[in-house]
Amino acid sequence: MLPMSRRSVLTLAGLTGMTSAVAALPAGSAGAAVAAKDPVADIYRQLLHVHTQWVEQQWDTSIGAYRAADFRFTVVLGNAVLLGLDDYDARSTGVDADTLRVRTVATIQRYAATNRLVGGSEWGKQLFWDSTFELYFVLAARLLWKDLDPATRANVQAIAEGQAAYAYALGTRDDPLSDGCSPNGITGAWKGDTKLADMGVYAQALAPGLAWAGDNASAPDWRDRFLLWRANASGLPVADRANPAVVDGERIDQLLTAHNLHDSFIVEHNGSADPYAQAELWRTAGRAAIHFMVAKQPLPQVLLHQPNGDELWRTLRLLAGDAGEPVMPMAADRYHLYGRDVLPLAYLAQVQGDRDAARAEAELAERLLHYVRYEPKYRLTKLSDQEKYEPEARAELAVAYLFHRLRAAPVQPVSVQQFFANARGTRDFGEDIGLLAHQNQAAFAGAVTKPGFVRFLWQPGHDNWLVDSRDPVFLPADVIATQRWTKAYQKNRDGTHATATVLAVDDGYAGFTTLPTGTVVYASTGLSGEGGLSLFNLSVPGVPGLDGYRTFTYAGGKAELTDQIDGSDITFTPRVARYVRMLGREPATEYGYSIWTLRVLDVRGADLAQGAMPIASSEDVWYPARNATDGNPETRWAVNREERAREDSWLAVDLGSPVKVAGVRITWESAYGKKFVIQTSTDAVTWTDAAVLPETRTVSRWVNIDGRAGLVTHGGKDKITVSATAVSAPAPIIEGYSGGGRDLARSAARPMPAAKGLSVSDADGFLSIFNLTPHPAVDVTVRLPSRQWLYVGTQVVTKNGLEWPVSLDAASARVEPPRFRTEGNPPAGTTFEVADSHRVTVTAPPKTRAVVTLRCGKWSSTVRVPAGKSRTVTVPDVPITPVADLSRGRTTFPTSPLPAGMNSPESAVDGDPRTSWRPGESGRMVVDLGAVHTISDVRVTWSERGEQRPHRIDSSTDGLEYGPLAAQARYVALAVEGWQVGDAEVIHFVVR
Repeated sequence: MLPMSRRSVLTLAGLTGMTSAVAALPAGSAGAAVAAKDPVADIYRQLLHVHTQWVEQQWDTSIGAYRAADFRFTVVLGNAVLLGLDDYDARSTGVDADTLRVRTVATIQRYAATNRLVGGSEWGKQLFWDSTFELYFVLAARLLWKDLDPATRANVQAIAEGQAAYAYALGTRDDPLSDGCSPNGITGAWKGDTKLADMGVYAQALAPGLAWAGDNASAPDWRDRFLLWRANASGLPVADRANPAVVDGERIDQLLTAHNLHDSFIVEHNGSADPYAQAELWRTAGRAAIHFMVAKQPLPQVLLHQPNGDELWRTLRLLAGDAGEPVMPMAADRYHLYGRDVLPLAYLAQVQGDRDAARAEAELAERLLHYVRYEPKYRLTKLSDQEKYEPEARAELAVAYLFHRLRAAPVQPVSVQQFFANARGTRDFGEDIGLLAHQNQAAFAGAVTKPGFVRFLWQPGHDNWLVDSRDPVFLPADVIATQRWTKAYQKNRDGTHATATVLAVDDGYAGFTTLPTGTVVYASTGLSGEGGLSLFNLSVPGVPGLDGYRTFTYAGGKAELTDQIDGSDITFTPRVARYVRMLGREPATEYGYSIWTLRVLDVRGADLAQGAMPIASSEDVWYPARNATDGNPETRWAVNREERAREDSWLAVDLGSPVKVAGVRITWESAYGKKFVIQTSTDAVTWTDAAVLPETRTVSRWVNIDGRAGLVTHGGKDKITVSATAVSAPAPIIEGYSGGGRDLARSAARPMPAAKGLSVSDADGFLSIFNLTPHPAVDVTVRLPSRQWLYVGTQVVTKNGLEWPVSLDAASARVEPPRFRTEGNPPAGTTFEVADSHRVTVTAPPKTRAVVTLRCGKWSSTVRVPAGKSRTVTVPDVPITPVADLSRGRTTFPTSPLPAGMNSPESAVDGDPRTSWRPGESGRMVVDLGAVHTISDVRVTWSERGEQRPHRIDSSTDGLEYGPLAAQARYVALAVEGWQVGDAEVIHFVVR
């Protein structure tokens, strides 16, 4: 047991047993000057201060403590951290330090005595979710230890030890107190609903006991069980069986039994891919780690070397937006819950030392500072009905702050540009997951093909407050796909990062390609309701792009449109009415409609509705209609929970008698009306539209959205309609461009490629070719209007451009990157035969010589070919793509953490001759080919220096049972015998 005051905690000089991932702690208190500036910690400090205004609303004078509902009393952790500051700011918190201290201590005393683990009956012991809030509560008590009386200290210690004992006594069984939550023993689950978070909870419940009662006789058993749960939380058998790395004295291949991940390193929760649930791996780690750190105990190695942790973090980077929060590709019930996103990033950055995570954390912190002041003010989590998230977010913000202050200097983030350069890539997560993702430095894009969630995704500029990804991009809403075709292109295998998707739907086909430039291309056979793009439009000062309006630039004009949900006046021609109502047409969120205040304005702008009688289509029992006109800006109306999906919900005001009205002013909660109508009536029977929101404009062919993105349409007769919250651009081909620097008028006016029976775009020089038919396309001639770019295959110069034959399977697509750029004017009939990325043959027509300059990156060559002759040109020192190598760019094992002496096996399959795999003592790697293939040849290329050790090739179809190389395999293993430092390393491991 290590009793510690808050001052001793915040003035620690170092941590015993920490690895180099966490630097020595700073000297001086949390409020004192530190050696290195830490702007993120400063923001956290400000947020804790400001958020205390919400905290004080939770004080219950009748019990002399903060409220118990939704664990609101655990706000004490944030309070305890603030009370440790030398520069506590009462003006920001709205309460003086002495009062806050008295209330915080009183709350700790009360709830320490009412916990079930000390004989109380109010809360505690239950793993889900009481044990989580116990972690916050116990830590708060430790920070205020000297302020607590002996009885309270004893109770807090009993909670820490008692929860560990209870969790340990469960073994691998379910907690009988936690209905509906289960880790499924140590087997876990991966299809539909991962047990990653559940196992994390079982582990974290042991942490306070281990940290604060290390001398307990049961502590060694608790530690073993902590390792078991913590390691298995991220279990993936095909990876773990191939990993002999040792963590906390145990080999991963012998310790791990759980299967909680898909083999594409993503998790599902409630039946869909869920990045938020994936982040629970580091959220639960952070809750546990802070106890060891504050108690000056060594961190268990598993907290710093999580099995498969690097791969899971790579997935989240692949899905990252610009605010540190990942795209929520399917269920988006936790979208923009910024306060709940802090802890995983802070842990990865400040405990594990990840500089990419530090960038994501910094971006999130910057937005959170403005977000917390947006209605409802002083809250860290919005757009959710989970009230327990608010005290939890405060506690996790406090933990994140401590992570920063328990370092000599913060981990320095990479630049934004470097973050997305590191994150770029593509991945097809497989048919079970139904997600295709593409991250690049200009945008995130992808496709969801899982039934019930089908949509295309696009986040230009990574801006997660521009395009609302909860709605499908261009694809009609609620479309049902009867057939799916997807392909992810990789640069080291195919020459570019790109994706292609084709969906067969009831009334036709739709295709979508994503390009490395951030551009996306949509093509269809003409679907009802297609071409839509939903936009966010809020007024959140300080957040880029959220200024309450969107600016559209188009041929012949510009318009600034607002959806008028920010409390601005909605005016209309004055008319006599007794009743005024807001009639919904489309809610912006899954929570229906909610309004803080509804004002009805007379011709002078005075409010006629305050105190008047409102009526509504429905109301939540806690948020009745009368709240909208009671004059209190802190109360609101919300639709009944059962009515949230209803689009035409309404709220009306009876003004008592007919009067002249000229407008309304609505203060929306985050569940606002994306589309709605203001109507008036004299009898509440016949209603007349007074204003239809939002305002729209109709434009032709192209439109620039806010200088952040642009759309260009090709074909079709319909025009583009824009409003502050949506764009409708129905057309057979839609090109979406990231950023505002594109000449959209020129893109719209350019001649397009043409091919019989195919849809083709050459946006940014990349060919997006779609076969949106049930029949294969064989040797179809694509007529390219430009001679500028050459593609793999044969192309012949014509007087109007190039002709290039292509074949495509039924209902499929292809992205073809340009391999060479041409300059000059080769005569018609000149043929270019492009073999791959480094070899092209030029053949002149029979009677005319051909002269052309070819460029590939920095290389160029002017080729002169006599009439009727051919000349082959080879580009030196460039990666050759595409390749037939089945292993190129594929997943390899062991995953993280790597065995001693081994570097990543990815180096053997990246196609780069400058990298190589160092086998280490364990000497075995596996490549996952993604599916079972017919194997004809396996080759190993060794470095020239050092002895080539004997090696063996094995294979497997399931990744668990291996035997000698077989003709059919998905997993191919290379085992090197007796490798020692200085021996030859593997440069290429090729499977054909």
